[in-house]
Amino acid sequence: MKAVFVSKLSPDLSGVELAELEQPEGEVLVRVRAASLNYPDLLMTRGEYQFKPEPPFVSGLEMAGEVVEAPADSGFVSGDRVRGGAKTGAFADYVALPAASLRKMPENLDFATAAAMGAAYHTAYVALVEIGGLKAGQTILVHGASGGVGLAACDLARALGATVIAATHREDKIEPLRRIARPDAVILNTGRFREDVSELTDGKLCDLVYDPIGGDVFDESTRCVAFGGKLLVIGFVSGRIPEIAVNIPLIKGFSVVGVRAGEYARRFPDRGARIAEAIDRLAAERRIRPHVDRTLPLTDWREAFEAMQRGEIVGKIVLEP
Repeated sequence: MKAVFVSKLSPDLSGVELAELEQPEGEVLVRVRAASLNYPDLLMTRGEYQFKPEPPFVSGLEMAGEVVEAPADSGFVSGDRVRGGAKTGAFADYVALPAASLRKMPENLDFATAAAMGAAYHTAYVALVEIGGLKAGQTILVHGASGGVGLAACDLARALGATVIAATHREDKIEPLRRIARPDAVILNTGRFREDVSELTDGKLCDLVYDPIGGDVFDESTRCVAFGGKLLVIGFVSGRIPEIAVNIPLIKGFSVVGVRAGEYARRFPDRGARIAEAIDRLAAERRIRPHVDRTLPLTDWREAFEAMQRGEIVGKIVLEP
C-alpha cells in the first residue's frame, strides 16, 4: 500500500516520502477513503509536538473509511463507514486500529467531512464545554479562527448559542471567515486588539478566550478576558511559548487553563465517549459541519503539508488515497 512515511525527523519535510509499505495488521482493518491533515501532523515530522513518535512511522492523526475486516466482538462488520484514528498511521491506503478508536459515521456526512471532524471538534468541545463551561449567551474570542481547531471552535460555539468573535492575523482571511465561520464579528489580532474586543462587547470583554496561537496573541488576550472568565491555552502556533505574571489573573479574576483534548479523553474515557456522541449528534442534526478547504490525492501530500505551513487554508485539508 502507499503511505506518507516519515523515515527521519526534519525541519523541511526532507525526511518524509510517499512509500510502498506492507498492509498493516491490527484489530480492525479499514480502507482509508479520506484523511484529514492537522497541525500536529506537521509538527511530528519535525519532532516538535508533545507526542514524539520515533521514526520510522506513517503520518496522520485521523481518517474516515470502510471496514475491511473486524473481529466478531468488535461491534463492526465489513463495509461499515467509520471515522477515527490514532496518533499516527492515517495517511495511507489502509490503517489497522483498535475498535475503541473508531466510530460509525453520521449518515449525512461524506468521507472527507467525517475525516475533518474528529480532532478539531474534539479539541473545541473539550475546551469550550468540558473545561470552559460555555453557556448560551456568553461571548467567546477565537484566535486562529481560519485554522482547523479555530474554525471548529467558531462552529461549535455558534451552535451552542454563544456570541463569537473570530480573530485572524491576516487581512485576506477576514472575508472568507465572515462567509464560512459566520461569526458575530471578525477582528485582526495584531497589535493592541483589546480595544476592538472592548468596543464589540460594550466593555464587558470575553467569557472565554480560545488561543491556539500563543506568543503576542496570548499576551494581549490577558487583557481581553472578563472577570471570572477563562483563557484557554490550546497551543503555540506562533512558535513562542508565552509566560504570565500570576498577579494578572489574580487582579483580573480570570483563569488560565491548559487544554490537552486527547489526554483528557484518555484519562476520562467515559467522558471521551460522551463527547464523541455529542459531536456526532450535533453533526447528524446539521448544527455543526467542518469546512474542507480542499481535497488532494495522497500523492500530493507535500502540497498539503506546505499549504498548512504557509497558513493559506481556511478549515481543513483532506488527503484521499
